[in-house]
Amino acid sequence: MRKLVFALLLLNFSFSQAQAPEKWSSLEIYNNIKKLNFLGSVLYIAAHPDDENTRLISYFSNEKNARTAYLSLTRGDGGQNLIGPELREQLGLIRTQELLAARKVDGGEQFFTRANDFGYSKAPSETLEIWNKDEVLSDVVWIIRKFRPDVIINRFDHRTPGSTHGHHTSSAILSVEAFDLAGSKQAYEDQLKFVKPYQPKRLFFNTSPWFYGGDETFREADKSNFVSFDTGTYFPLRGKSNTEIASISRSQHRSQGFGSTGTRGEQFEYLELLKGDLPSKDSDIFDGIDTSWNRVENADEIGKILAEVEEKFSFEDPSKSLPQLLKAYNLIQNLEDGHWKEVKTEQIKNIIYACSGLYLEAVAEKPAITPSEELQVSLEAINRSDKKILLKRVELTPNNSVLEPGINLTNNKNWSSEMTFRIPAAANFTTPYWLEEEGSMGMYTVKDQKLRGLAETPLNTKASFIVEFNGTSITFEKPVVYKYNDNVFGETYKNFEIVPPVDLKFEEDVLIFNNTEAKEITIQVTSKRPDIVGELNLKAGKDWKIEPIKTEFSITQSGGTENLKFKITPPEGQSESRLNPEATIAGKVYNQSLIEINYEHIPDQNLVKTASLKLVKLDISKKGEQIAYIEGAGDVVPESLEQIGYTVTKITPSEISVSALEKFDAVVLGIRAFNILDDLKFKQDQLHKYVKNGGTMIVQYNTNRGLVVDNLSPFALNLSRDRVTNENAEVTFLAPEHPVLNTPNKLSKADFENWVQERGLYFPGSWDENFTPVLSMHDKGETPKQGSLLVAKYGEGYYIYTGISFFRQFPEAVPGAFRLFANLISIGK
Repeated sequence: MRKLVFALLLLNFSFSQAQAPEKWSSLEIYNNIKKLNFLGSVLYIAAHPDDENTRLISYFSNEKNARTAYLSLTRGDGGQNLIGPELREQLGLIRTQELLAARKVDGGEQFFTRANDFGYSKAPSETLEIWNKDEVLSDVVWIIRKFRPDVIINRFDHRTPGSTHGHHTSSAILSVEAFDLAGSKQAYEDQLKFVKPYQPKRLFFNTSPWFYGGDETFREADKSNFVSFDTGTYFPLRGKSNTEIASISRSQHRSQGFGSTGTRGEQFEYLELLKGDLPSKDSDIFDGIDTSWNRVENADEIGKILAEVEEKFSFEDPSKSLPQLLKAYNLIQNLEDGHWKEVKTEQIKNIIYACSGLYLEAVAEKPAITPSEELQVSLEAINRSDKKILLKRVELTPNNSVLEPGINLTNNKNWSSEMTFRIPAAANFTTPYWLEEEGSMGMYTVKDQKLRGLAETPLNTKASFIVEFNGTSITFEKPVVYKYNDNVFGETYKNFEIVPPVDLKFEEDVLIFNNTEAKEITIQVTSKRPDIVGELNLKAGKDWKIEPIKTEFSITQSGGTENLKFKITPPEGQSESRLNPEATIAGKVYNQSLIEINYEHIPDQNLVKTASLKLVKLDISKKGEQIAYIEGAGDVVPESLEQIGYTVTKITPSEISVSALEKFDAVVLGIRAFNILDDLKFKQDQLHKYVKNGGTMIVQYNTNRGLVVDNLSPFALNLSRDRVTNENAEVTFLAPEHPVLNTPNKLSKADFENWVQERGLYFPGSWDENFTPVLSMHDKGETPKQGSLLVAKYGEGYYIYTGISFFRQFPEAVPGAFRLFANLISIGK
């Protein structure tokens, strides 16, 4: 995976690695004390990563000091990736972490449902059928009951189905229904073993001129049911306005290319009341809601103590607040209100930790371990205040190793020790909880109710430091981490992982045969612990021949690899199967592949999944051999074309010239190339001359916003937002005798069966008469769309524009997509 250089000033401090522990300044401590004294909460609800209004989240968190969270119904798995090749669940992992990075900036929390972002949907009726409406609705109710917001804000309007993405409207529809259901004892009764019914006070729609079609219409709209306020607040202690913080938060969505420039000055937001009573104060959504400690029974004294802590806080010596904070902590432990006891205990613990100058850390001697193994963990503890602090006990989980130092931590005197950490044989591997079991097209499978809604898998390797402050014991949980010194970046942190003893990897995800000749494959077996001896055997469909069926391996060093070769012979005729490896070690079978996702702006991600290679025997012919590929946003089209026998050379815009291109049978441009490669505007003439001289140029989809060229093709061609989202939509041949439907592969309706996610997107809406529209398709209830595949003769060559989603079909080895693309390359040959 590629690494992106990342440097971000986060409010008043910076992180060089996403995994590094937070170290609060006096400013952060003071801001969190203010949050401790505010007992109000807001839940913002929308459909995807990037849908959230970061101005509002930052405003409520940093100006109002409210507990603020964003519920994204999906993890954004169905979108495109502008920073790398990861798609689907791996893209969802990236976007999950980008949302968490955004919340670190704006101060919010993050939740999700089990809904899978299956791609663009035009109507909420389709969305809610694919998602399983009742299950997603139950998740929204669960999160409301767990988070207990006073106010819920919808990003989208539940009353306008069909006017925007079906996921968008669905998020609002579900929110409106959940608002009432959350307070009912008869709704989702199985949840009530863990939570109580809860009724929020108000529900708003975060409207704006965009929803009214423009500023003028919005100015004339009836706003009697609106709440409006300025979110352009300036924070002198931070040196930033709220809108500047919001833009930094927004810019964490790097996989979507959503870098945002900060603004200053007024920025009004408008909330339309949907349920509950309208606040009498126009600018305060909490008007009439008690947000003080008085809302909690027997908490008056806590409020008085913490008000004094806030008033007398010393920026020069935060430890002066410790006696009062500890007094408040003990009173919070006596509260009968379980919700506020849990929330405020966690908040005040973090403040006590920061005020005392405590630093507690547990560092593993290596970044990963397998079940049943043991390793050394280095412990560090330091008290950087003059207050009396006793380190009583340290416990490692999951095996509960215990150390009892029983020592006083004196001011600025470091304490260190080591513990042996043995991982139980039954320990779970480190992997996202929502990907542990196979889901459906629209839903992830999460059987454990307590996991639902969580952004990440709960910490399963941790060190618990039990610390005593003048008789008050507090437990601080810290993740077991791995860190090392990088010669460039210095102190560098990585997550500590539990991994399978062997990692089984194929060179590709798909192996395609276009004839009956055998192909040799390599399986890389990587040992994750020393002295691994085992046997690897392969299984596939009965018509596929594997030689040998099994072979032995022996790896002495942890991290060592052995490449095992097998010969695979396909059957006659078109066929598909799965090749599944199994490694047997000491009588136990392992079949896992470890996928690592590494980017500088997010923590490293581990995905443990079942190792598998899709085998596809295609009935396919092709003409031409050499292809030049100009990469746009990430896709695996070049690798897929190599699978069917083409030689693909990736070139950059700087390498484009007529003479350099003349050796290629076709030049293919990756998805959104004309959106993201600025230098293409200087090379368009060279590309068109290549075509005029007899070449074939295939341009895959671009969006109509942000094109770097004025003219996409030698002839007039105007993109629209037309798309066909139903992957099973009927396809009609408009030009049944055209070469791209007949040569060298004779295509039929069967070639458009078993497609995935969608047919295509951003089809041209109008084009010059020199173009021949080849296919027609449309979603239910819509007019036919004829711009999915346009072919024009230009000089001696061919210019082809297509919005068909080949980049989604190729990773799934859809036979008809390969046959059609081979015909596009072969045209004129």
